[in-house]
Amino acid sequence: MKRREFICTGMAAIAVTLIAKKAGAEQHWSMTVYKDPNCGCCNLWSKAMENAGFRVERVDTDDLPAIKKRFGVPAAVEGCHTAIIGGYFLDGHVPLQMVKKLLSERPDIAGLAVPGMPVGSLGMDYDPNASYDVYAVAKGAEQKTSVYFKVRPKN
Repeated sequence: MKRREFICTGMAAIAVTLIAKKAGAEQHWSMTVYKDPNCGCCNLWSKAMENAGFRVERVDTDDLPAIKKRFGVPAAVEGCHTAIIGGYFLDGHVPLQMVKKLLSERPDIAGLAVPGMPVGSLGMDYDPNASYDVYAVAKGAEQKTSVYFKVRPKN
């Protein structure tokens, strides 16, 4: 009898540990957001990431071009701020659903970018009727970009 209880207790402990690890893996991503110290939209975007369960460290910098160069963000797709998470960069107002997709699918790319500061994007007076593109940036010196997702109004 004691042997059976011991085995059942051990199996239950393993199951609880595995379930806890799986649940925690989705919500314990940490990101570092490099931003201009005076930018309000960067704070709004990073707060939205925190509200979604990400741990966010904000780093104020007066030299964002150097940060973008360091992480390989092509000038053609530069956005407002640069975040680093899970080995990827997120440049500009990348939507939450694209961050989650990136981290779950783990494509072989350098990162995602939303050029400029599109009105209606996350952190920029969010509007579900906004329209803009999210670009994937390939790894390598050529830094080729392609549309990863088209944000379009929901009708």
